[in-house]
Amino acid sequence: QVQFVESGGGLVQPGGSLRLSCAGSGFSLSDEIMTWHRQAPGKTREWVATLFPGGATFYTDSVKGRFTVSRDDAKNTMYLQMSSLNAEDTALYYCQIQGSTTWGQGTQVTVSS
Repeated sequence: QVQFVESGGGLVQPGGSLRLSCAGSGFSLSDEIMTWHRQAPGKTREWVATLFPGGATFYTDSVKGRFTVSRDDAKNTMYLQMSSLNAEDTALYYCQIQGSTTWGQGTQVTVSS
């Protein structure tokens, strides 16, 4: 059974950094196109980043240069390193296998002074 467990969220001041984790089970992350998404209060869920099995990465414009997605195959875990955070990054962050209907519980990121 495919499952994701997101973690690493929290409260951070503007300009700060966080690293989110997405631990997968029931499948191998390295075989899949993996994505990060986020949903801010009152808004629809939006795509943030994609990590391909070969290592290629893509980001939505608003996070380019600030966010970096990576993977640890030994831990079957994907990461989202976030820096220069601002209030607009406040959201519930999710990981997913591209195109699947399975979602984890998400991890909350709140950027506030």
